[in-house]
Amino acid sequence: MRRKHSSLYLVRIITLWLAVGFVYAADPSILTLERIFSSNEFTSEAFGPIRWLKTQPGYLCVEDSAGFDDAKDIVRYDTESGKPAILVSAQQLIPSGETTPLKIDDFSLSPREDALLIFTNTRRVWRRNTRGDYWLLELDSGRLRKLGGSAEPSMLMFAKFSPQGDRIAYIYKNDIYVQNLSDLEITRLTTDGSATMINGTFDWVYEEEFHLRDGYRWSPDGRHIAFWQLDSSQVRQYPLINHTDSLYPTIKLIPYPKAGQTNSAGRVGIVSAAAGPIRWLETPGDPRNHYIARLEWAPDSGKVVLQYLNRLQNTNHVLLGDIVTGKVRKVFTDQSDTWVEVCDDFTWLQKGKRFLFVSERDGWQHVYRVSRADGTAACITPGAFDVIRIAKVDEKNNWIYYMAAPKNPTQRYLFRTRLDGRGKPERLTPLEQPGTHGYNMAPDSRWAIHTHSSFGSPPTVDLIRLPGHQRIRPLAENRDLKKKVAALKRTPVEFFQVDTEKGVTMDCWCLKPPDFDPAKKYPLLFYVYGEPWGQTVRDSWDRNYLWHLMLTQHGYLVMSVDNRGTASPRGSYWRHCIYGKVGILASRDQAAALKAIKKRFAWVDGSRVGIWGWSGGGSMSLNMIFRYPELYHTAMAVAFVANQRYYDSIYQERYMGLPATNPVGYKQGSPITFAHRLQGNLLLVHGTGDDNVHYQNCEALVNQLVAHNKPFTMMAYPNRSHGIREGKNTTLHLFTLLTRFLEKNLPPDRR
Repeated sequence: MRRKHSSLYLVRIITLWLAVGFVYAADPSILTLERIFSSNEFTSEAFGPIRWLKTQPGYLCVEDSAGFDDAKDIVRYDTESGKPAILVSAQQLIPSGETTPLKIDDFSLSPREDALLIFTNTRRVWRRNTRGDYWLLELDSGRLRKLGGSAEPSMLMFAKFSPQGDRIAYIYKNDIYVQNLSDLEITRLTTDGSATMINGTFDWVYEEEFHLRDGYRWSPDGRHIAFWQLDSSQVRQYPLINHTDSLYPTIKLIPYPKAGQTNSAGRVGIVSAAAGPIRWLETPGDPRNHYIARLEWAPDSGKVVLQYLNRLQNTNHVLLGDIVTGKVRKVFTDQSDTWVEVCDDFTWLQKGKRFLFVSERDGWQHVYRVSRADGTAACITPGAFDVIRIAKVDEKNNWIYYMAAPKNPTQRYLFRTRLDGRGKPERLTPLEQPGTHGYNMAPDSRWAIHTHSSFGSPPTVDLIRLPGHQRIRPLAENRDLKKKVAALKRTPVEFFQVDTEKGVTMDCWCLKPPDFDPAKKYPLLFYVYGEPWGQTVRDSWDRNYLWHLMLTQHGYLVMSVDNRGTASPRGSYWRHCIYGKVGILASRDQAAALKAIKKRFAWVDGSRVGIWGWSGGGSMSLNMIFRYPELYHTAMAVAFVANQRYYDSIYQERYMGLPATNPVGYKQGSPITFAHRLQGNLLLVHGTGDDNVHYQNCEALVNQLVAHNKPFTMMAYPNRSHGIREGKNTTLHLFTLLTRFLEKNLPPDRR
């Protein structure tokens, strides 16, 4: 009798649970993993890509075509009126003999704006789809022609118009070609391209760490091409093993220089666009222990300018190379006791007599006007703040526009100041618009495509008029997405700061449960990155926001802290003080922040503290649970570096120096060194096909944990890369795994 009653009671409970679960899932205020990762419910409104016109006021934008499903038109918009006109219809992009239009992965406009170059049928190379097919569309005649002659499909890279618009250059199988647009005749400029001799593009580490992909430049007069050549034949190869796509495993070998190992030899050559002998620039020193991080032409077409770094990356020489003699001379030097950043905002002024250069030489990142003749430099953006990047240089009207956040490093605003350095900076972003702003400015600096978001608020894109920042018209408002996000059960984010016992002030944010009660105690999960490459405490829309919000609906506190060494605009000392101590000082800061938070907020349950992160954040998560087991009880580390010796040369040596001269720093900064201290709950997640942070890191750490008889949980995703996103349902599976592990090992209170 009692047993029957128990069974009936159990059935009723299960029925009630299923009913409640159904209502729970259908409630638009409640997030689920499926809503976040298996639907398009929270997808941002698409906009662009766009290209500003130079010969007439307006811009081009890629938009859905009314005549075809899953096809695009290129539409011209008049800037002032907003009147649209289809410049290229999807119908015009149907090749002869085909029935469907070309997919527009990207496009570029000829210098005379009378032709378009369409990039399509693309393939991924490392991080991005940079290999594909190129088609030329003549706007007057409508003639559509494929470039590359008999080249294999999807194998051309970085096709670009000459400055005169009469030829196009491209890379094919690591060689450089030029094709005339009148008769499509092809001229091959280099002939030694191979798997290890790379002309006009880059090896893995240059692409990953210097963001270099397109490795050649047309001269302004169109007569020559300057290009990088990398010889990776002496670089040791790392094997990626694919166990699942064939009967027997296949191996892909990648030349990958780990910290302290041999790099590719890099040099710059100058070749006539009509072919001929190559003039190699005579850069000093061992080419395997220097980096040519940037290459541009001088306005007179007789010289090229290089940014030439030593292997330690603490000295950046700006070199001017003569294209006839190959001789180089030093124009300017940027130096540091730690490391220097490559200048991405190099800009010529006064027809090549001066240039703009961004440097941290006075303790803040500022813009300097440098003389080409003698290298004298004058700061034109002085003050106790960082210039984050240059947005536009308007030499005609004597203005430089730049992004900065003088009073709040979690935000981003547009400023301008005089190119001659006179006067005070002028903030153009309205004071009543806090958050993060981005600007794609028109050639005349009078207009901009403006993007604005804040924490928990999706981006809005509009057209504005400068310098008054008047909103002319919306371009992508994300109204539906904003309504869905606003309907979610949530509390607003709270930004705050903590002072540690060492007097260091760190920025933080906190998400609380929707029904937060300060009289209760809640489990706390930290989201961390912590390394020099990134910043997590940003007042902007973030891809992890919805998952973190879902966790708060389950009863968690979620926080993030930016320790010293993160890429926050707080001055060079903040960023560089971790030199030689990556993983050491940062983990100390994170632990100190947690102690301050526990002391300050009584509603934090200090017995239930977890941490998670990806890549460098995965490494930091390991460091925290290994080094401070009394503070952190659960950690989830995704795609992590366990041993700093296993990561690439350019990144690791920039911040740590060479392994031979800093062996203690490399050892003490690596999580694997402290694996024996593990006491809490640990989840390791890695893709076996990760070409960036190799699966080797995971296996080495597993061995160490096993050797010390430490229990842990592990998930390997076959053939997935660093983003662990390839394959059906991979992202959903991964975040389901993280959620289940968290709720099992760091359970919230259940009513």
